[in-house]
Amino acid sequence: MLSQISIRDIVLIERLDLSFDAGLSVLTGETGAGKSILLDSLSLALGGRGDGSLVRHGGDKGQVTAVFDVGMGHPARLLVRENGIDDDGDLIFRRVQSADGRTKAYVNDQPVSVQLMRQAGQLLVEIHGQHDDRALVDTHAHRTLLDAFGGLAEEAQAVAGLYRIWKDAERMLKKHRDKVEAAAREADYLRASVEELEALSPQDGEEDDLAERRSRMMKAERIAVDINEASEFLNGNASPVPLIASLVRRLERKSHEAPGLLEETVEFLDSALNQLSDAQMSIEAALRKTEYDPKELERVEERLFALRAAARKYSVPVTTLPALAVRMIADLADLDAGEEKLKQLDAQLGLTKGAFDAAATALSAKRHNTATALSEAVMAELPALKLERARFMVEVTSDPQAAAAEGIDVVEFHVQTNPGTRPGPIMKVASGGELSRFLLALKVALADRGSAPTLVFDEIDTGVGGAVADAIGQRLKRLSKTVQVLSVTHAPQVAARAATHLLISKGPSAEKSETIATRVARMDDRARTEEIARMLAGASVTDEARAAAVRLLAGNV
Repeated sequence: MLSQISIRDIVLIERLDLSFDAGLSVLTGETGAGKSILLDSLSLALGGRGDGSLVRHGGDKGQVTAVFDVGMGHPARLLVRENGIDDDGDLIFRRVQSADGRTKAYVNDQPVSVQLMRQAGQLLVEIHGQHDDRALVDTHAHRTLLDAFGGLAEEAQAVAGLYRIWKDAERMLKKHRDKVEAAAREADYLRASVEELEALSPQDGEEDDLAERRSRMMKAERIAVDINEASEFLNGNASPVPLIASLVRRLERKSHEAPGLLEETVEFLDSALNQLSDAQMSIEAALRKTEYDPKELERVEERLFALRAAARKYSVPVTTLPALAVRMIADLADLDAGEEKLKQLDAQLGLTKGAFDAAATALSAKRHNTATALSEAVMAELPALKLERARFMVEVTSDPQAAAAEGIDVVEFHVQTNPGTRPGPIMKVASGGELSRFLLALKVALADRGSAPTLVFDEIDTGVGGAVADAIGQRLKRLSKTVQVLSVTHAPQVAARAATHLLISKGPSAEKSETIATRVARMDDRARTEEIARMLAGASVTDEARAAAVRLLAGNV
């Protein structure tokens, strides 16, 4: 429920702190005292439309804070929790309105969007007046209220879940059918591609391996040319080895004729011959290491070029050719097995639609029965509200061809205000005063079902008096046993039934005596008697009016 509201610098309100109790609270006061300002302030705190003109004259900003005490499982708590807002303790809504028109919204001191504040606020408070149509203009709301009255909310959620399953199956079938049809249009290309890729049989990492082998063999080819030249020089016809060996033999023979002259030269030449021999063996070993098969190089190059040509043809990197082959094979398999899978998906679609149809039809039957019960419950409230000649009807139109998440039903509240007139939608047929009384009868019939924990009624008793006003007061009192009710009223019969009576008045500002400010006071028994006497008598309160006020209060204890 709404436990407290604090208002700063909104229109005529300088500073106001109000606490509210459970049950029925009424707000009374003379016309122009500021009752509408209080409701505008509450609406602002609930995410209503902001306006720079709401800021008190001379101020740069105004502020409204509303505090709510609701259970931990209340939908408003779940909503703010889902949006990452700490919801321990009370829910505190704060709205700051700047004179330049800008506003800021906070829930539990965390900045939020006005949209989120409004969504949460609608779960906490409903504000209804003679010309308020939020509960009655939207046929979706009519269906929700009917389900709440019949205890069908969980069944309606189950139907919505089956509807989503049905539509998911429908989308899966369409997606697969589109895929099979697309594959069928490209069947020849797909089969040729699969054959080509299967013949090519690309392997993961094959391009890098082939490129490395090709590079290694090409390098060996270039080195082998130089090694062959060196080998030819050392081992061929022009090799210096035979010449040096012959020269060594001649010099060895001559060295005996001239001792000490040629021995060192022969030694050097002999060493050179040994090194040349080592060089010959080394060059032969290098030749063996650089041996490669030119045909192998050709095979590697052909394979590498084939892979790269396929990659260009299919506009993919060589590295993804294996994955492309797998995907095309799968697509071809889908094409070959597509009809069978389509049959399976079509059968699944039939099952899900059948489950939805059965649940929606069962829910529809219960809605029709509940519509009769709700109509009778509202009708029972109408005579005392001076609508004894009126009829309230809950029209349920069922169309399986117009199925939606909510089922197959359109629910609309119709009324007939006088015999002989044509029944029609409540918003088109009922006048402002009638609309407010129909709404009250509906809320009483619903009691604590399908209602926010706090209901605010703004002058729904305007234009009525006597027995009708008393009937309105009785029904507000009954409502207040299940939800918190705040009522702005001019009817003493309504005011007398309240558990809490707040008086709204205007007077000199506490800060500036030359300006006017709105004040709200919680009245004790004596002040309350005087206020109800004023409501009965008008400007001049008489002893008779006071006596009548005492009787009213005594009769409503």
